[in-house]
Amino acid sequence: MKFKLDKALSLVAVGVLSVLQGVHAAPVYEIINIDNYPDVQNGDYDLNGTIDNTRNGYGMAVNSSNEAVGAAKGKKKLTVSEEDDGVIDIEDGVADSETITYSVNLPIIANNYTFNSIGNAWVPTFESVNGTTAPTFPEDESAVNSVDTFFYDINDSGLKVGAMTGKEQTLPYVGDREDQDFWYYREYEQRGFVKSGSDAEVALLPPYSQYVYKEGESEEQTITVGGFSSAASVNNNGLITGYASTDISENSAGKIDSCVSNNSETKPQNICIQDLQFPNQYGYSDVQYQIRGYVWQYDAGAVTATMLPLGLEVTNDSVFSAQGLGINNEGQVAGRSYVYRDNDKDRLYYDAAYWTKDAATGEYKYNWVDVDEARDVYSSIAYDINDNGILVGSYNKYINGYRRDKFFYFDTKSPETPLVTPNDFYDNLSDLSSRGRDINNLGQVVGYIETTHDKEKPRPKAGFLYDLPKDEFSNLNDLLTCESKGYKQNDKGNWERNLVEVTDGDGKTLTYKSDILVVEANSINEDGTIVGTAFIRKPSYKFDDDGNLVIGDDGKPFFQLNGNGDPVTSYLPRMVILQPNSTSGAEACTVVDDDDTDENYERKGAASFAWLLALPLLWFRRRIK
Repeated sequence: MKFKLDKALSLVAVGVLSVLQGVHAAPVYEIINIDNYPDVQNGDYDLNGTIDNTRNGYGMAVNSSNEAVGAAKGKKKLTVSEEDDGVIDIEDGVADSETITYSVNLPIIANNYTFNSIGNAWVPTFESVNGTTAPTFPEDESAVNSVDTFFYDINDSGLKVGAMTGKEQTLPYVGDREDQDFWYYREYEQRGFVKSGSDAEVALLPPYSQYVYKEGESEEQTITVGGFSSAASVNNNGLITGYASTDISENSAGKIDSCVSNNSETKPQNICIQDLQFPNQYGYSDVQYQIRGYVWQYDAGAVTATMLPLGLEVTNDSVFSAQGLGINNEGQVAGRSYVYRDNDKDRLYYDAAYWTKDAATGEYKYNWVDVDEARDVYSSIAYDINDNGILVGSYNKYINGYRRDKFFYFDTKSPETPLVTPNDFYDNLSDLSSRGRDINNLGQVVGYIETTHDKEKPRPKAGFLYDLPKDEFSNLNDLLTCESKGYKQNDKGNWERNLVEVTDGDGKTLTYKSDILVVEANSINEDGTIVGTAFIRKPSYKFDDDGNLVIGDDGKPFFQLNGNGDPVTSYLPRMVILQPNSTSGAEACTVVDDDDTDENYERKGAASFAWLLALPLLWFRRRIK
């Protein structure tokens, strides 16, 4: 049984879903963006899922025209020993990615890049936002970016939305550091944007970006603090949803006051404020904004902004937040907001919500998603909503003594009906954490789910496909063709792991087995094409005690070897494109390795979007409806 009360869906949903009951069982999927696809039997086996000179790639959204957008992270920067004095580019293994440290004493270097990918070839192609240039290797100092950029969604006409940081600015340095010429800062920490085709992006300005400093009763000074905004989703009518700053917290105002009153050459005002806004060691900023959900109507380069109501009445100076994260073609917004559950001011929570537009007044109305039947849910979030009003998200609660997230869906056309937590791989409420990221108009939901029941260890994850009309929950890796999982047929017609050859630093040829695991699905279009992130197996390099790459006489690096002399392998995240296999009689791969390769692989899994969650108040993903 599902985790819900036995109440009916709305008549609208029942009508839609009854039409879909004839939909076939879960389709067989193939990964399209494998190098040399479809002839993987005779070519290299690699997942073409990030832009050149970056380590990681993440698929964020796909539209109905088979255009996808994504984000790349981590410039490759392998250094050899000082006496060799150089860098080396490695294509066949896991390369270190550059770690970026933010400081007002150092130049601001970006490490995140936007890319697009168009159907058929699906080659990730760098796309400039806010003047960024493609990453180079070895690094071209004239093309170093100071702007981090992210794509989160694309609609059917190719309109893209996302977020960007400000460009680096400098002030002459005055202080005790002999090797420093400038202070470094930027005008803002994050701006949402919308971008049409190859046109320049249009920034989505937050209503609050300047702080008024009062000295005495008459003198005032306007201070630029930057503010904060992000665009998370766009529908086919050019209506965008996201969130933006509307004010600053009282505590933050006090810290900025100190920067202004103590302004000096040794710590200029702009530098002091920037120092407060860079993330600290825990990933948080000392400047906290009031954040509200927003919608922006984009029309031929012009943008009109509307704030979404908060889920409660503000009566004190506390910091409250709300976010719009998904939007359908009817203009309904899915997201989350602070709310007093049941209007009880002792029960403040950050809960899933949706906003509907009043046809008569044009005003948006806040609606709480009731996640609290058992009064044991700690928080919840809604990521998407389709044109039939079916909303998907997750809530967090204790299951078997541990905090877990569970995927749910909710019928906004019948709000009196409780939300539904579908069964995953079991016939009851399992303790496997899961999150539903996206839903198309056929009721197909994608997201991720944990795959093991370890209690104290991080659990590996897999992308899932849930067919709501059929109540069918599938691990996407179980729907893949054998070629898409790293197998090829031998001369006898049997499936075996594809072997990849690499040359070690002593000239020896080493081999390892191909392997791809889909770890999250972020977007699904109406044709069933899915975009997300997969891990691909790569060999690991050997470093000396000083952290330098160990290089052989032939100029090639040494790989880490296990006790059998085989390369030690690790896994890199890459954008993955999955399409339903149109071949008649196609079957999902059922091959199981004798050496437990699949089991070992899963144990090494990890959440590939942890780096995004480190950014304040951001949950970036999205897709097109």
